[in-house]
Amino acid sequence: MYLAIDPALCTGCRICEVFCSFHHEGRIQPARARLSVVRGQEAGHFVPFTCQQCRRALCAEACPEGAIARNPATQALEVDPERCLGCKMCLLACPFGGIAWDGERGLPLKCDLCRGQPECVRLCPTGALRYVQEERAAVARRRTVLGRLPELLDIHAPGGT
Repeated sequence: MYLAIDPALCTGCRICEVFCSFHHEGRIQPARARLSVVRGQEAGHFVPFTCQQCRRALCAEACPEGAIARNPATQALEVDPERCLGCKMCLLACPFGGIAWDGERGLPLKCDLCRGQPECVRLCPTGALRYVQEERAAVARRRTVLGRLPELLDIHAPGGT
């Protein structure tokens, strides 16, 4: 299972950050959320961003202590704080920037899919975040990219500008 993100539905309310931090920290502290809402270049555009739970997880491969491992039940990549050295190799290895740093604890912060019950999905008021099976997530990603293909390739309609 993976998080499917639809930026077109995100309003930038940051409820996902609030409840993610509350779920993991026991208090509202969005700086410690395992996802973040990034403001797009255009006004009113926002993108929720988090760990991509990569099949080939470079963060886990880079960890010298093997502190990042896949949870067999949820398939989420999770950090074992007891094994983590705080070397930040996982942050450097992640090509997507999906891992944040908790400077107070000296540990990486990354999405663990809330043990299979993501709070961000449950509380997102617009449905911009969904928890879906891998195959459905791949189809959703392809549809999103295909829908944006003209924009991505800067293709204009005939007779248009």
